[in-house]
Amino acid sequence: MEGFHDGPMIAAAEHWRARDLAVLWHPCTQMREHPDVLPLVPIARGEGAWLVGRDGRRYLDAVSSWWTNLFGHAEPRIAHAIATQAMTLEQVILAGFSHQPAVELAEKLLAIAPRQADREPLAKVFYADNGSAGVEVALKMAFHWFRNRGEDRRTKFVALENGYHGETIGALSVGDIPLYRRVYAPLLAEALFAPSPDSYAAAPGETAHDCAERAADGLRDLLARHAGEICALILEPRVQCAGGMRMHDPQYLRRVRELCDAHGVFLIADEIAVGFGRTGTLFACEQAGVQPDLLCLSKGLTGGFLPLAAVLCTQALYDGFLDDSRERAFLHSHSYTGNPLACAAALASLAIFESDDVLARNCTTAARMTALAAPLVELPHVADVRQAGMIMAFELTQGGDKRTPFDSSMRVGLRAYRAALERGVVLRPLGDTLYWMPPYCIDDEQLELLASVTRDAILEATACA
Repeated sequence: MEGFHDGPMIAAAEHWRARDLAVLWHPCTQMREHPDVLPLVPIARGEGAWLVGRDGRRYLDAVSSWWTNLFGHAEPRIAHAIATQAMTLEQVILAGFSHQPAVELAEKLLAIAPRQADREPLAKVFYADNGSAGVEVALKMAFHWFRNRGEDRRTKFVALENGYHGETIGALSVGDIPLYRRVYAPLLAEALFAPSPDSYAAAPGETAHDCAERAADGLRDLLARHAGEICALILEPRVQCAGGMRMHDPQYLRRVRELCDAHGVFLIADEIAVGFGRTGTLFACEQAGVQPDLLCLSKGLTGGFLPLAAVLCTQALYDGFLDDSRERAFLHSHSYTGNPLACAAALASLAIFESDDVLARNCTTAARMTALAAPLVELPHVADVRQAGMIMAFELTQGGDKRTPFDSSMRVGLRAYRAALERGVVLRPLGDTLYWMPPYCIDDEQLELLASVTRDAILEATACA
């Protein structure tokens, strides 16, 4: 690796690791695994699709730094927009005040939001600080709207099995991944979980469309059993990301929209991870031709530069809070709601979509990913290779089939991660599922490296099997 044999740089990186572990508690990490089981990688800077370590080693960021980075690290147009805004207005309270970036961003988001011909378009934007906070906003809005109407029985939410919506208490309440949920179960609000339309779980002879229909039938029965008790259903359209990049047919979203309408239930689309071109269209809901009542956006919203979330809602929902009583107002707030710097970054990110024909480029890149991933299907421990636009996932199992997962104690995903890291690629797994979700600037040479390293990492990680 470039710069890897520079002794002083290696020593500096080791010193930095020691400083880090003396003071930091890292997210989503069993800290006892540092520094031996899980290597800590001090990063000095980013360049396009690359992260550059303090020891000079370069790492291809195949996971877009937790799915946030769209156009590459240190993208100059977004950096310039932030710097320019910082010289004018860095922060102002958004309660009772306004500023240009917040208004312009709201206008642009509403203009590009998913639309359904027979529905009133999404009409209002509420800002929050991150994805989990955005989900909290949507859940509270849905509940409070019914409370304002006097429908006090509507206190429940429906979510999908294997879904994930964040780590704050409300968002965690509608998540169904035991690793994150189990410990905090006594703190969580009640939620109902409908069958996942995950096509990986298809029975022999079932298509992805069949899975979608079967899951939708299960949701239909659940809504009927709890008629008049449910205020909203929340789901991740097309891909359950933290649940292992499990994917479903758009038909499920069509059925969900119909069922929510039939039962007077709000549909919340969590496009925090799948929005802004990740699944091939600007928003995943577009692939089913449906429009949610509430749309949660974050991660790629600012191109990966700054934390920001936006919740888009209908005019009817907004109108349900207009009253002389402050208790009927939506009093949710964050100190940095609508931060001007974050809004400026988001505006610059949306401008890149307009100037660079990003979706067309992504279509070409996704096709190249398909071709490069095809040979990996033949590896003996790869049970499934699946794709939704710029997301590609590889399911690793003991026997190369769905019936024989690896024992979790084997840590196959972790082995693959370490093997890829040694070869200069970041492939942070979800259990024993490896995935590609690269920045959109990734080129053919980098994709070829990604495919080659993925193959080697899988072979090394599964050699113990």
